[in-house]
Amino acid sequence: MQIDLRGRVAVVTGAARGIGAATARRLAGSGAAVLVADVDAAGGEATAARIRAEGAGDAAFCRADVEREGDIRGMIAEAAGRWGRLDILVSNAHWEVRGSVEELSADDWDRSYAVLVRAAFLGAKYAIPHLRAAGGGSIVHIASVLGRHATERYATYTSAKAAIPQLTRQMALDYGRDGIRVNTITPGMIDTDPRREAAPDHESEAARLHPLGRTGIPDDIACAICFLVSDFARFITGADLLVDGGMSIPWYSVPVERSRRAAP
Repeated sequence: MQIDLRGRVAVVTGAARGIGAATARRLAGSGAAVLVADVDAAGGEATAARIRAEGAGDAAFCRADVEREGDIRGMIAEAAGRWGRLDILVSNAHWEVRGSVEELSADDWDRSYAVLVRAAFLGAKYAIPHLRAAGGGSIVHIASVLGRHATERYATYTSAKAAIPQLTRQMALDYGRDGIRVNTITPGMIDTDPRREAAPDHESEAARLHPLGRTGIPDDIACAICFLVSDFARFITGADLLVDGGMSIPWYSVPVERSRRAAP
């Protein structure tokens, strides 16, 4: 199966490193022109430069702080203005803070929701007219397995990530008639250490939490995103695709070999 995105234009937020950078490279490698958007100018420029140097496709960097509506509106306008259209939006920007509701400040809460939820809403708000003008397109939001399971002292992140699949379903319903598909990717444990970019960890306790016997790497998520925005997923919308190496299968994240030994 060869994914062909030639002639399409994508915006990827949080693309300076990790999942966002891998996604930008994977989309460009499939032929898309990619606007790399991030608040980290050095990292974002490096991602775009790497894409161009590898001859994978056309890429440019746009500094965008997704807490700012004007920056989001500007990045969408830049992509559409530079390449004459917009077909794909991947809302991946990330910010988190740990704490229980007693420990967190109102500013912590507001910033978490601004980056993790409000930015997805605003990205879509400004992208959808361009997607409609192109005859349709695809939006992918990034959630987390922690939006499905609570974990200690993580109130803003887990609740914000839980909101993303429902926002996705609402957008999929509202814009399906325009040929716009909206889906969620829910990653599990993804190792974003650049030293293990192409060599997943098979040895740690974290690796043993996964039935596949390793932790995830950013390209695992990038491949799933690339599929969802392609024509191979043309009848998929409103979906929440879990990409976690099976980590959420065992009860309460019990390491796989331990759960097998304990089975009756």
